[in-house]
Amino acid sequence: MKSGVILPFGDARVAADLAREAEQTGWDGFFVFEPVWGWDAWVSLAAAAMVTERIRLGTMLSPLSRMRPWKVAGETVSLDHLSNGRVILSVGLGAVDTGFEAFGEETDRRTRAALLDEALDIVTGLWSGEPFSYDGAHYRVRPSTFMPPPPPVQRPRIPIWVVGAWPRDRSMRRVVKYDGLLPNVFDEEGKPRALTPDDVRARREYVGERHPHSARFDIVIEGETPGDDPQKAADEVGPLADAGMTWWLEALWAAEPNEQHLARFRERVRRGPPVP
Repeated sequence: MKSGVILPFGDARVAADLAREAEQTGWDGFFVFEPVWGWDAWVSLAAAAMVTERIRLGTMLSPLSRMRPWKVAGETVSLDHLSNGRVILSVGLGAVDTGFEAFGEETDRRTRAALLDEALDIVTGLWSGEPFSYDGAHYRVRPSTFMPPPPPVQRPRIPIWVVGAWPRDRSMRRVVKYDGLLPNVFDEEGKPRALTPDDVRARREYVGERHPHSARFDIVIEGETPGDDPQKAADEVGPLADAGMTWWLEALWAAEPNEQHLARFRERVRRGPPVP
């Protein structure tokens, strides 16, 4: 099991400082929130890349339905080269209550799902480094040879983690086309509920039956563990890891960002990752 931290807020200097601390204290990944309007995630990750050598870097997450996929392709390739192959791209529909409507972004779930599917096709197509064309319901791309970047450092591609809403078939079929699952689980009334080890085993079995390289496929779960109680932290993540979770992401989300919360996050980073 690998462990990462999600920076809940902060500018590029904060990201760079905390990414360096995370690497020094044994974390495997450093992730940042990508807002509709706010500190730029890719600038923050570039700053983090410049002061680290080992830790993986990514967003948590990028709602591709409101982004130009060719810009995302360029941002991820640029960071992958800057970091010498350490980027992870996490994608999903995003939360519409984070500013979608305020800035005129698409809020219809079905349309956002279609935009996400087409955007993923385009991003992965452009990563090939070859002239690429695409005809979709929402996007059209024609081959361009004007100063294209090289392919990513990572081969066959930058890993893509995708939100999967269980048991929604279309959502899960999207997941198994890529490299990792960010699981959302819903009860019989359609409301989100906590993930259990049995849920993880079921997702691992589902992926194993449908993914050509399931042994390399990641199942990524976020939550919060007590940094001052290593045994309790181990007891929380251990059963999930035994069931098939490959990444644990420490997430201290803040309803109202302030220095006090950032200090709490920094202290959790310094205490190091949970060890199952």
